[in-house]
Amino acid sequence: MMPDKASNSASRSILFAIVGSGGAGALTAGAILLEAAGKAGWYGIMSRSVGPQIRGGEAAALVRLSTRPVDCMAETFDFLIAIDWRNADRFAAEMPLAANGLVIGDPANGDAPDAIVGTGVNQAHIAMKELAGSLPGGRENMIAAGLAVGLTGLPIENLTSVIASKLAGKGEEAIETGCKCVEIGSHHAGLLEKSFALETPAASQNGRWLITGNEAVGLGAVRGGIRFAAAYPITPATEVLEWLAPALTKVGGALVQAEDELASINMAIGASFGGRPSITATSGPGLALMVESLGLAAAAEVPIVVIDVMRGGPSTGIPTKSEQSDLNIAIYGCHGDAPHLVVAPLSVADCLFTAQWAVHLAEAMQTPAIVLSDQSLGQARVVIEQPADVAFIARRELFKDAGDEIYNRYAVTGSGVSPMALPGTTGGQYTADGLTHTVKGIPSSKNLDHREQLDKRYRKIADFDYGNHWAAIEHNGAAGTHEDFTILTWGSLTGAAREAMVTLADDGIGVRLVALRLIAPFLKDKFLAAVHGSQRILVVEQTHSGQFHQYLRANCDLPGEVRHFHRPGPQLIGPTEISTQIRNWRRS
Repeated sequence: MMPDKASNSASRSILFAIVGSGGAGALTAGAILLEAAGKAGWYGIMSRSVGPQIRGGEAAALVRLSTRPVDCMAETFDFLIAIDWRNADRFAAEMPLAANGLVIGDPANGDAPDAIVGTGVNQAHIAMKELAGSLPGGRENMIAAGLAVGLTGLPIENLTSVIASKLAGKGEEAIETGCKCVEIGSHHAGLLEKSFALETPAASQNGRWLITGNEAVGLGAVRGGIRFAAAYPITPATEVLEWLAPALTKVGGALVQAEDELASINMAIGASFGGRPSITATSGPGLALMVESLGLAAAAEVPIVVIDVMRGGPSTGIPTKSEQSDLNIAIYGCHGDAPHLVVAPLSVADCLFTAQWAVHLAEAMQTPAIVLSDQSLGQARVVIEQPADVAFIARRELFKDAGDEIYNRYAVTGSGVSPMALPGTTGGQYTADGLTHTVKGIPSSKNLDHREQLDKRYRKIADFDYGNHWAAIEHNGAAGTHEDFTILTWGSLTGAAREAMVTLADDGIGVRLVALRLIAPFLKDKFLAAVHGSQRILVVEQTHSGQFHQYLRANCDLPGEVRHFHRPGPQLIGPTEISTQIRNWRRS
């Protein structure tokens, strides 16, 4: 027996999951629902949870729809629709249901696993396979999409419009069948007498974007001036390279698929040495292989951008799940003293800005830049407002034919940046390798040359003007409180921290947020100014060992009382958990 239909008071956010084994179409259903929600005027985010196998296995589309912009998932789900239950218990922890939540399954597949149902969750059975089978070419995932439409109040015409667009190449019969399946699913959702309807959507916003973090990184790189990419596929970064392949050809660039990660980064270094701003993308295991070549790029002062879409580690770890545990290798991984840049996007939308900024920084300082995204950003698809254009475009200081002037490639300059001669420049010949060298690039083992070049490479990064982009510093506007809480975080957890600040403001708890976009170099003076006066600091990160907290402690003394909230992936830290940490601290 289902509970009475919910009251007319609609929420501002709803979460649901569609699960099924590989090939069942759960991810497709989630994707078209998100796109339809965007057309209807809602915002939303879809992340995916899949197993590490190449084919088959478990798959879940985790969807959050909202009347306002959202950058993260929340902790509990309102309902779950299972096309089948094959291996679904493996990701039960990633989609916990609310106490009054709803689970819908096909009776042909039996009841939901105990790990999913929990306590107080309602169950309903709908014969999705049978309903889909009543139509020639009917699909259970479209029945599931219709159920989600009926439960959320998403206008069905928006979903059928998306289906018509997606199936246009398969003919009118396929479109008609898909739309009929949605109508059947929506009808059966109405029979459940259970609703999780959102507020009425605003007017359609055609200016909004539907984009993933990996796509946004690729777009930012191209906007920043990248014209060459070297690729070796690896989960969850492959989509960056897939997006870049056609995009680069449109702007006169190229992508080459290499035989492995070592070849990829060395190809990119070679292309950059030849004057083409270059990039590669990888994940933790690939970054580990690239470390030696990153040192070469630092020593030879060849700009390059490496996108690291982090996943659970160590070693192969969990390739399809998110974690922030590549922080240490990104900062400290190079042998010797090899100053380089490490930046991290703060949201899916910020992936565009941060990637473009990274290209600008790498080219301006002639140094490697690592961009630390992660699976929860890279593979999340989000409805966002169209990002504003930014002016960061790669500008490398180049040496031009200076007649009889002697060219010193590694001249010691005030900024630490020396003009770089491109191959073929008259009088600009030099050797670029990993050996300690003189100002001319001639290999040397002299103490003076070694110290001089180390100082030069350090100075150009330490003294660069990063402006206000190094961090997001925000306040929740709850003034007049006697307590001052500060949340310190970075990367993908910024969205959860921001959302926690909103709920804390409703309770009159004043909070500031300092989310680092520039991880290395660590701007100590600016950081201490940002946290000045903090009485209670909560450091939040998605690692097992607390790498971010240790990094902060290694670089400065944090003011006030400090607490540390961290855990590894794949279960992401959510906004309610962060706000609960602060509320409990306030009461203690």
